[in-house]
Amino acid sequence: MEIRKGGPEDAPVIMAMLDGAVAWLASDGRTGQWGAEPWSRDPRRVDRIAGIARDDEILVAEADGRPAGVMAVAPRPPSYIGEAGEPELYITLLVTDRAFAGRGVGSALIGEAKRLARARGAGLLRVDCYGGGDGRLVEYYRRQGFETVAEFQVGDWPGRLLAQRVDAAG
Repeated sequence: MEIRKGGPEDAPVIMAMLDGAVAWLASDGRTGQWGAEPWSRDPRRVDRIAGIARDDEILVAEADGRPAGVMAVAPRPPSYIGEAGEPELYITLLVTDRAFAGRGVGSALIGEAKRLARARGAGLLRVDCYGGGDGRLVEYYRRQGFETVAEFQVGDWPGRLLAQRVDAAG
């Protein structure tokens, strides 16, 4: 697996991965996170992904010669999360292609976020995720070294803010 820098040109790849994730979650009866309709059919979500691809730093994990996962990071959190009060790197998006599930794509991208945070002198890595349903997503981030630091709501969407310390030793 290789990780490359991406950009706005990767928005269609991100959208396709999100559509695949929605279909997978919906097929398992887990529509609380993102609903049951593909993101690509919602103009607001399409605009949101275009903005992330344009404004945040995009990293694309490639395996078997094709995109396997995408992560977006930024030096500050999204508007619905408060500032950390210290230098941080914030994961604004992490999605993998379902064809590569279980192959460590997300872990590799999170590892790259840790490396970037250290290289930039940020002692904190944060991410937020869906905090409802069966809790599998929160548990995934815990296995990646994050700890829940807050719960929040955006409309009727329950979220969790997670963080981990990143130091020079890694």
